[in-house]
Parts: sequence; C-alpha cells; structure tokens
Amino acid sequence: MKWRKIGKLFDPRDYQLPNNCIEYTQSPQTLVFDDFVRVYFSTRERDEKTGKFFSHIAFAEFERDFSKLIRVSDKTVIPLGELGTFDEHGIFPINLLRDNGKVLAYTCGWSRRVSVPVETSTGLAISEDDGLTFTRLGKGPIMSSSVDEPFLVGDSFVLKFGDVYHMWYMYGQRWIDNPFEETARVYKVGQATSNDGISWTRDNRQIIEDKLNVDECQALPTVIESGGVYHMFFCYRQAIGFRQDKTKAYRIGYAYSHDLSNWTRDDDNVGIDVSVDGWDSDMMCYPHVFAVGDRIYLLYNGNEFGRYGFGLAVLEET
Repeated sequence: MKWRKIGKLFDPRDYQLPNNCIEYTQSPQTLVFDDFVRVYFSTRERDEKTGKFFSHIAFAEFERDFSKLIRVSDKTVIPLGELGTFDEHGIFPINLLRDNGKVLAYTCGWSRRVSVPVETSTGLAISEDDGLTFTRLGKGPIMSSSVDEPFLVGDSFVLKFGDVYHMWYMYGQRWIDNPFEETARVYKVGQATSNDGISWTRDNRQIIEDKLNVDECQALPTVIESGGVYHMFFCYRQAIGFRQDKTKAYRIGYAYSHDLSNWTRDDDNVGIDVSVDGWDSDMMCYPHVFAVGDRIYLLYNGNEFGRYGFGLAVLEET
C-alpha cells in the first residue's frame, strides 16, 4: 500500500471544547453521512484540585473531502459514569456502528486503580439522533475482564457482516515492573463474535503475532474489507521506554485475513511511517481506516499520543 499524508486535520488548542477540555484528540473515529463526515475523539479535562485527567468524547464535522471544517461539538456526547462505575474517570476510545436505524457506540471506559494505574472495559451506548447524544445500555460494561483475559479489555472495533457482529479489541496479558515510571502493561489484539451486538463469544487468543518481542503492546485495531480480503490496521510499541525513546514508541502495523479468523501480519506493506519532523515524527498511533465514496482514508494521532490533534492520510496505491 501507499498512503499520502494530507497533514494534521484538527488541533484542540484552536477550539473551545465542551467539559473544559483543553488538549488531546485521541483515537479519531468516523461516522459518515451523505454530505459530511463526523469524527469523534477522546479529549481531556484536567481536575483543578488533583491535576489528574478525565477523558470525554467530542466530535468535529468535515466536508466529505475534508477540505473544510464545518462544526465542532459544543455539548456532552456521552456523560461519564457514576461513582464506582467502569467509566467513572473517562471514555477512550469510542467506536461507532450504524445498525437498524440507530448508532451504536462501543466505548472503552476506564477507572483508576491503586496497585496499577488503570482498569478498562467495553461499554455500549445507543443513539437515536444520528450520533449527537447517546444513552448507556445500563451502568456496567458489556465485556470486561474474564478468566482468560483478567484485565484491560477495551479498544473495541465492531463491524457487522451478514447477521453476525465481529469485534476486534485489546486485552491485557500482564503487568510488569517498570524502572522508569509507573507499572507497565502488556496487551494484545483479540477477537469476538455476537448475534446481537451485546453478548459476545471470545476466541480467547492473541490473533496478531508479535514483531518486537513477547512484551510488545498492540492496540486499537481497525478493519476494512476490500476485494474479499479483510485488512486490519493497529498500533504497537515497546512496553517500557516508549516515552523516553521514540524508536520504542507507537508505529502503525498491518495484518490481513481471508476468513475473519486467521490473520497474517505484514507490517512491511503498511505503507506509512513517522515523518522526518513535525507533529507525527516521534510516533503514529490510534489508527482508524474508513471509506468515503471510492476513497479510503486513515485517521491517526501523532506525537504525545494525540495531545495536539489528529491527522489524515489517503490511500493512493495498493
């Protein structure tokens, strides 16, 4: 593949986002309309008392060719969870799926822990106003830690083929001591299927082989079908040292499948990498691949995990 970078598309510092959010546009995900494209992202509010962050969902709307920004959300899309719930401290990321006249939002809710920094689970919220606002399907998650996947379930991406819902997601394998900073996590990409989009049957296995080492971290899978082949993009990094050494930071990975079950990793053909300098020269992370008409686009975050915006690339060759 060959991608052409269009450049940074949106910088949160240029706009007044709801919930007093000032930075970060992490994990841009789209909902495509007939005359515009809405890009949802996770942005952050800083608690003035503790200095800690809360993650909120906001969106920006663009013309279908992304030549012009039309609108930025000015209201809360999904409120955070109540005290003690799985999404009490934030939602990051969110994935959208049109289904039977409604818009389903698969959310990654996170909450702080004591012995380790965070725990995550996948929730579901439903919109009946074309994705402007969402109502939770209860207060708890639809998929969380289990016997085989004991922590960090999230980053869920869902597509429907026929009558079957397919989910690709991140799950934690283990926590490891980190001499540089907080305890480090190791997570991989898994998959699950469902007949209703709510109750899921997991494969309970790592579906993307490691490239770096057994401690490689894999996150945020996104899948698109073309010509009977299923193409997955995701991001991966080293478990330790990725904040200090940009060679250990996130890069975009690629895998393909012919049966939605078995995946072949092929990073050599991903067709995109960090820039020599600028906003995406240290890392590329949180990819989202989607089609608008006959064009295929890639949204992604750059340096500092999307602190200063997200960018866009368009597929030119395969």
